[in-house]
Amino acid sequence: MMRLETWRARRALVVAVMGCLSMIPAAGQEKAQSTARTVAAKKDGRAEVDAHAAEWLKESDVPSAAVAYIEDRKVAWTAVYGEQSPGLPATAKTLYNMASLTKPVTAEAVLRLASAGKLSLDESMFRYWLDPDIKDDPRSKSLTPRLCLSHQTGFPNWRGKTGGVLKIQWDPGTQTGYSGEGFNYVGRFAEKKLGKPFDVLAQEMVFNPIGMNETSYTAKNWYAGRLAVPHGPKRDKPVDDVATTWDGADLLRTTIQDYANFVVSVMHDEGLTKEIATERATLTRDRMKPEDLKSVCSAAGVPGHCIVTYGMGLGWEVETVNGEKILDHDGSDWGVKTFVMFVPSRGIGVVVFTNGENGNAVIKKVVEVLYPNSLYVATM
Repeated sequence: MMRLETWRARRALVVAVMGCLSMIPAAGQEKAQSTARTVAAKKDGRAEVDAHAAEWLKESDVPSAAVAYIEDRKVAWTAVYGEQSPGLPATAKTLYNMASLTKPVTAEAVLRLASAGKLSLDESMFRYWLDPDIKDDPRSKSLTPRLCLSHQTGFPNWRGKTGGVLKIQWDPGTQTGYSGEGFNYVGRFAEKKLGKPFDVLAQEMVFNPIGMNETSYTAKNWYAGRLAVPHGPKRDKPVDDVATTWDGADLLRTTIQDYANFVVSVMHDEGLTKEIATERATLTRDRMKPEDLKSVCSAAGVPGHCIVTYGMGLGWEVETVNGEKILDHDGSDWGVKTFVMFVPSRGIGVVVFTNGENGNAVIKKVVEVLYPNSLYVATM
């Protein structure tokens, strides 16, 4: 509600200034027009983020943030604030750990391979890849790329949660359970079937066509001096978030421009058949519980006047907020928080990377400015 009141006040101010222009002598019109432009600029999301970014970073103890705004299915602007490491400013060349924003990229590679007829989303993967941990579980034969990309494998998020051994915890396809293991599993399947390392397949199907020349699953020589160093409470052992082997669920490194270009490509359904593009943005099952909906509506200040659904599509979380479909995903590692969202029907989107444990506080403030939908923000 505060954002709505602020918007109304700003709108009234713009109207007042513009109305005064006609009453000012010609000699003073240039100054008046300059004032009007200044007032209008205050309504601009870029200007507001620019004005408050340093404040948001400081109060949240987050070293840096990189932001991209997409409009009309094009990258409208990118900006980077703060320090990538102590004393070293973050720039457009700073490489951020994507954490789980790796997953939409991995999914896109698999979906493009399927669209090219190189694999099927519904084929059993066991003929090409069967993890030794589940070789004696007959349910392993029912695992498909689609189930991996929609988090329906029955795997835990990581096998460390099941004693270091991969286990199928429920019948695949019957429940949704977030799993990084599933994304690595489908990557292994793709490379075994097609005879190429998965990161090479991603390079061919996603990075090269989009022009993502500063994105990699594994450490490169050009990483030197460009890494956003994670920041958070002290740990017993240092954090090593630079991958030496590909991980389909985590640790992708990229710049804000490269990832924004990736989102634009996704919005245009590049490299996908129409059918697969539709399936990517289709909700598998609604995970919004009545009590959660009540809480979200109350937090947004619209109790009893909201309809929200959310669940997994293929590589993305799919939400509808009072009828508007939104695809999004977040990422979280120690000292790293990342986020992406876009509205297909409106051609707008927001990408935010941070290298701070409290980065979600900064992300939420940015989204509030660039996509001022109180109900959606309440779901974050």
